[in-house]
Amino acid sequence: MFHPRRTTKALLLPLAAGLALTALPAQTAQAASTLINGGFESDGAGAATPAGWSEYGSTAASFSEAGGHSGGYRLSHWSSSAYKVETYQYLSGLTNGNYRLTAWVRSGGGQNSAYIALKNCGGTEQRTDIPVSSSGWIRIVVPVQVTNNQCTISINSDANAGNWINVDDLTFASGTSSTSIKGSDVSSLAKSEALGGKYRNSSGGTGDALAILKSAGQNYARVKVWVNAADGYNGKDEVLAMAKRIKAQGMKLLVDFHYSDTWADPGAQTKPAAWAGHSYSQLKTDVYNHTYDVLNALKAQGTTADMVQVGNEINGGMLWNEGSTSNWSQLAGLLNSGYDAVKAVNSSTQVALHLAKGGDLSGTRWWFDSAVANGVKFDVIGLSYYGYWHGTLYDFQTTLDDAATRYGKPVFVAETAYPFRLDSEDAHENIIDLASELVPGYPATTTGQTRWMNDIASIVEAVPGGRGLGVFYWESTWTAVTGNGWDPTDPSSGNGWENQALFGYDDKALPATAWFRHR
Repeated sequence: MFHPRRTTKALLLPLAAGLALTALPAQTAQAASTLINGGFESDGAGAATPAGWSEYGSTAASFSEAGGHSGGYRLSHWSSSAYKVETYQYLSGLTNGNYRLTAWVRSGGGQNSAYIALKNCGGTEQRTDIPVSSSGWIRIVVPVQVTNNQCTISINSDANAGNWINVDDLTFASGTSSTSIKGSDVSSLAKSEALGGKYRNSSGGTGDALAILKSAGQNYARVKVWVNAADGYNGKDEVLAMAKRIKAQGMKLLVDFHYSDTWADPGAQTKPAAWAGHSYSQLKTDVYNHTYDVLNALKAQGTTADMVQVGNEINGGMLWNEGSTSNWSQLAGLLNSGYDAVKAVNSSTQVALHLAKGGDLSGTRWWFDSAVANGVKFDVIGLSYYGYWHGTLYDFQTTLDDAATRYGKPVFVAETAYPFRLDSEDAHENIIDLASELVPGYPATTTGQTRWMNDIASIVEAVPGGRGLGVFYWESTWTAVTGNGWDPTDPSSGNGWENQALFGYDDKALPATAWFRHR
């Protein structure tokens, strides 16, 4: 961030302790029916109060300066000392209805809060936090229903010394936005429970993990399927049992076919032992029969899958070597075999293809361009995005937006997660256990985990054309329970993920479960 040449100290208005900045009476503001100077171009650099806007609080911390998202200038909040400031614009004479604010933002992070709100619009105030992105601009949206012909657009910072945000290119127009999927993967749950794992609500009461997640707002659950797992979990029977519980909670069901006896991911796509010696032609039949068998059994018991992943993180293909991306025509045949089986059971079940390339624009384009060129059938695009592996939030938004637009398909985050602490509860080293591995601006705390999930959901919500479906948190219930480790063939293996679950080391639901209530 370019620090402005401003030496004036903010003259703080006397504020009662804890008084929210929203207490300003709206009628003192300038009134208009359309957003004025949303690009902050009217005044150039150094405008203490940009045209059309008003300020409240530490007003010297709010100003326009050079370095816009599209034009020459932007709004910035910054001060060399701690500050609270609101930059706002009051709109009146609006036709009642649904509106959506779009803004481009950057932030160096560290604030107590930094967000854009739509308030005094007649209903509940709507807020979207500003994600931490110190270089690339991120687009966020805020939807609201106007019922009293007015609305206040409010840009807020409650910041420590040196914290900054940039905001630019605001538009306020008819429209709405939301996400339909607030999900998590619960593949580890049945084994955890069988080995004594406990789950508690935030006040400490023991309960069914699915019910606790549902009460937090989860509306979709994802479960993986292995063909013949060594530990007897995540096979057809276990998926059928879990599906009954998921549907009983009123949640939708995503079935994630790994087409393996163990973990399938970008580094391993090992054929199930039962299919090991099969020809390519036989493998196509295997994929069809296995997919059909599991899904038809789900349908028969009244728990039809709502979405299916044909393969898991298939960056390099699946069922190696026959289904490798080095032989796209064969991979296409296998994927279409899975697609056809899904549709034969239930034509309205959505088929997703899932890559672990959430921040890799060129890699995602290469893969899906190849898939389309080879006639692969699919309904939805799923991407894994872990901020400590897959690029910046800017990279993530760019890739997600491009996939939705380029292929004309809905997109969702099939996997993401974030640690709420770094130390391990069991003897097994955590996958993310060093501060140096974290995403800047998102500490390994319950607050950092919550912010991460809300910001991921906000980026998905902002996908153009309403094509952002939502997010699945990966392995929300995989707490440290002896015997429920990484290796299905080794009961003594530990869990490297318990610091990224949505239940704490005291087994209580964590504050980050609040992200399920994201719009």
